[in-house]
Amino acid sequence: MKKVALFVFNGEAMCFIHVLLNALDMKARGYSPTIILEGASVKLVPEFIKPGSPLKGLWEKCLTADLVGGVCQGCAAKLGTLEATKEQELTLLADMSGHPGIAGYLDAGYEIITF
Repeated sequence: MKKVALFVFNGEAMCFIHVLLNALDMKARGYSPTIILEGASVKLVPEFIKPGSPLKGLWEKCLTADLVGGVCQGCAAKLGTLEATKEQELTLLADMSGHPGIAGYLDAGYEIITF
């Protein structure tokens, strides 16, 4: 099974919808994707649970399918979404000076795609 880490730095909802769609499609095709929120994308965390949000349904599908690897702790703290991340019980990633390191994913055999 091919492992793919989707590192999302872009904070635009439309970009993130495509990440969610691709993660679900990869899973359906037998891949093992994981979504890592970094940079400006962490600002979307509160939007994931808002009623009427275009992200909500796809986000819930990705959570149910265990496709969300985690959220950058440093960026969530800096951009004001640390509490929302904790409230949603999302994994905080901080192995590289407070941020999720790409090298660990490479070492684990993941192909890296950035958005």
